[in-house]
Amino acid sequence: MPEDASGDVVDLMTRAGTGDPAAADALLPHVYDALYALARRHMAREPAGHTLQPTALVHEAYLRLVGAQDADWNGRGHFYAAAAQAMRRILVERARRYGRDKHGGARRRVPLDGPSRRRRSTSRRTCSPSTRR
Repeated sequence: MPEDASGDVVDLMTRAGTGDPAAADALLPHVYDALYALARRHMAREPAGHTLQPTALVHEAYLRLVGAQDADWNGRGHFYAAAAQAMRRILVERARRYGRDKHGGARRRVPLDGPSRRRRSTSRRTCSPSTRR
């Protein structure tokens, strides 16, 4: 990328960080490939069978970045570092939400050694097939 184009991208980042929607729209085509590569690296570390695609991760992270109030990025490196952090947070939030629903959601935990636990009777009753009627 020529130096003036790089300067334009930094200018777009600065304007998008201050809340300019036109700059945010113009910025995405310039940074999409790098964000997609970053998302693929993050997704490669996720467990198999993950339903979130790198494209969706890029879009969600980008919306968080440009939607942040007064985001002040000090150049490209800072922008990409913020994008990486946003992607990690999205993946962590998704894992927490998935784990919570998968493992009982809002069910209340009951301690197994608490006073409400029923004790087994010490005498065991057995029922053999010959005594059943």
